[in-house]
Amino acid sequence: MADSQDRKWGMVVDIDRCTGCNGCVVACQSENNIPNNLEEHFNQRRAIQWIRIERYWEGEYPNVKARFIPVMCQQCGNAPCEPVCPVYATYHNEEGLNVQVYNRCIGTRFCANGCPYHVRFFNFWEPEWPESLKNQLNPDVTVRSRGIMEKCSFCVQRIRRSTREGERDEVQVEDGDRALSPACVNACPTTALTFGDFNNDSSQVSMMKEEAMANRGKKEGRGYRLLDNLGTEANVIYLKKVDNSAGAVHGH
Repeated sequence: MADSQDRKWGMVVDIDRCTGCNGCVVACQSENNIPNNLEEHFNQRRAIQWIRIERYWEGEYPNVKARFIPVMCQQCGNAPCEPVCPVYATYHNEEGLNVQVYNRCIGTRFCANGCPYHVRFFNFWEPEWPESLKNQLNPDVTVRSRGIMEKCSFCVQRIRRSTREGERDEVQVEDGDRALSPACVNACPTTALTFGDFNNDSSQVSMMKEEAMANRGKKEGRGYRLLDNLGTEANVIYLKKVDNSAGAVHGH
């Protein structure tokens, strides 16, 4: 079993496979005890969702095509949210994750202002669930109280449990293990999301990243990072949409 310092968790998102079904959004909502988004909250622009599907339209009617792109915390290696937190509630851990310590957060929202991806959310209200949904809450994840920032953590609770059990049983955590992968990855019906260890050269996600970034800038290249010009060194790699009718690739 590799030491935790040797791991670097990352994700590759294949835009060409995303159908915009929002299965990943629902899975994330359930896995991480995210409060229900009521209509009144949504209309106030105070909804919470750790992953979102952005939709774009390309072309002119009647030749219009819908494009979808999943956006979650990019787990930046040079994260703009980290240096602005006055209480060190968000920091970079030894496995390449941008971690949020909820019981440290005092709700300044400086990190949300610094995040160019708009993937941090402020919890305005004490979360409430209908009686019929209370039994579905995940006991491995805290129920956050109001006044703090929330964000995607690549389902760190699943990572911790899988690596801890692997060390206990002296078995290697396998690439693509459903117990290790975040809820969004397991829920995707088209396998548009791939998760794993970037530092493991034999892992699928590592090979996908290497191929994608090796051809970056070339005509046939599909790999890119969101807002890469900002120098955030994101650990989420996107593969551009392939338009077979035009023989081209499209990114966002």
